[in-house]
Amino acid sequence: MEKDSSGINVIKVSEFKVNCSKLIRSVTESGEPLVITKYGRPLVKLVPYEGKSLLGMFKDDIRIIGDIMEPLDVEWDAMKDDDDDLL
Repeated sequence: MEKDSSGINVIKVSEFKVNCSKLIRSVTESGEPLVITKYGRPLVKLVPYEGKSLLGMFKDDIRIIGDIMEPLDVEWDAMKDDDDDLL
């Protein structure tokens, strides 16, 4: 692995294929991006994921009020037995 003129790690796609898992782990742990090249031209930039985990991502945004498992006392339109709606 080399560094380009701006200090970003660069690797050939053929080398990336051989060491893919190790390089992904390295980018994840170091936080430093990796540019993958083919014939000396950049193809993709591998960067660590910075988003929230999908588990618990709405923890502070959604509030459940009441029992969400209790059946509703309201009859849904789809449950009604109206033959007029079919015509």
